[in-house]
Amino acid sequence: MRLYYKINTYGCQMNVHESEKIAGLLEGMGYSPCPEGEHADVIVFNTCCIRDTAERRALGNIGVTKAEKKRNPNVVIAVVGCMPQQDGAGEAIRQKYPYVDIVLGTRNISRLPDEIRRVLSSAQRRKSEGGKRYRGIDLQLPPDYLSTDESTPTVRTSYPNAWVNIIYGCNNFCTYCVVPYVRGRELSRSMTNVLDEVKRCVDDGYKEVTLLGQNVNSYGNDLSDGTNFAKLLHEIDKLDGKFRVRFMTSHPKDLTEAVMDEMASSSKICSNLHLPIQSGSDKVLKDMNRRYDRDRYLCLIEALRSRMPDIGITTDIMVGFPTETEEDFLDTMDIVRRVRFSNAFTFIYSPRKGTPAAKMEQIPYAIKQERISRLIKQQNAITKQLSDLYTGGVFEVLCEDVAPKFDNMVCGRTDSGRLVTFEGEPSDIGKFFNVRITASKSASLFGHKEEK
Repeated sequence: MRLYYKINTYGCQMNVHESEKIAGLLEGMGYSPCPEGEHADVIVFNTCCIRDTAERRALGNIGVTKAEKKRNPNVVIAVVGCMPQQDGAGEAIRQKYPYVDIVLGTRNISRLPDEIRRVLSSAQRRKSEGGKRYRGIDLQLPPDYLSTDESTPTVRTSYPNAWVNIIYGCNNFCTYCVVPYVRGRELSRSMTNVLDEVKRCVDDGYKEVTLLGQNVNSYGNDLSDGTNFAKLLHEIDKLDGKFRVRFMTSHPKDLTEAVMDEMASSSKICSNLHLPIQSGSDKVLKDMNRRYDRDRYLCLIEALRSRMPDIGITTDIMVGFPTETEEDFLDTMDIVRRVRFSNAFTFIYSPRKGTPAAKMEQIPYAIKQERISRLIKQQNAITKQLSDLYTGGVFEVLCEDVAPKFDNMVCGRTDSGRLVTFEGEPSDIGKFFNVRITASKSASLFGHKEEK
């Protein structure tokens, strides 16, 4: 009888990649992905707690599995990742959701096979001998995490892109953010191991590699061998093969001239940067503990565009931080007009337990909602204006997938990160095409293939 698994993933690209590792662990145990219409034997929730909406969505779906556990008491249910790593959250999950069998933190995922075996062994013993049901919980941050993670198998699911972690954790302690508390301090992988993994991905046919970290450009700060992010990019660029390199997420305080130079001179690193600003107000940035001001951010944008005039720059913007006044918000609107981001990921601040900002007096939700509506309207207009500039041009596009809303069409991205939809078929995925842009709609571009 075949055994099936199902993984529910919430949150960032780091979680997406860690779910690929969870899949590798489960397939190593003999489980297969659960087909549509079948019932899974193992259900894993890989959770996020960066914002309240992600946490509530995960908890709601965990609650739904109560009926599945009642239907099949032998199904193993595991909750892993950031959410249970919060102070007291792991035990709260065990208490509130008694049908959950396993709770693991962000650096304990490799323990999942052993915990599943213990749950199943306990169930067998209870049938024959009785006794107490086993429930596993491990939220410790193991000292040998890097070596364990290096040996964890991966089932990649994002072809033609391959996710590659280069650094784990965060040392920044922004006052609104729970990540340093649930992900731990920064740990950089060795450059040799990163380069080996990138090379394997390219040899396996992947055409794009995305380097991941809570703060990728602090890579190497915890090492003593002179390694840094610019040097890593330089060595990756020297690898053979035609492939692209992207990376996320960058912190403005750690973006160096050397990194910008490597981006500009490279044949493989995309002219595309996600550089979260969060707010355009110096006062709010200080209250957030971001450790840069608006002038520093604008200087970085100028330096990037002087080297790469066509670079695509995206950002994260938080609306409604507790100390944000209307004047502060207008500073954010102003910097959005000045920078003219290709796109902005905007979100309303939500208090995260255990962070300094959660203890501050909060802004009424109606004010936050009104502000973010104004911000989105302004950014959408800018994005459309920038999209129109692509019309008539020819750009190299890596085909990534079939277009979900159009028949006989595929989609992919330009070097600068803009999404393009054009005629094609599934066999085009993973190939590069020159595409002439014939129309634009908001952030999306449309075109047709041109002969190279």
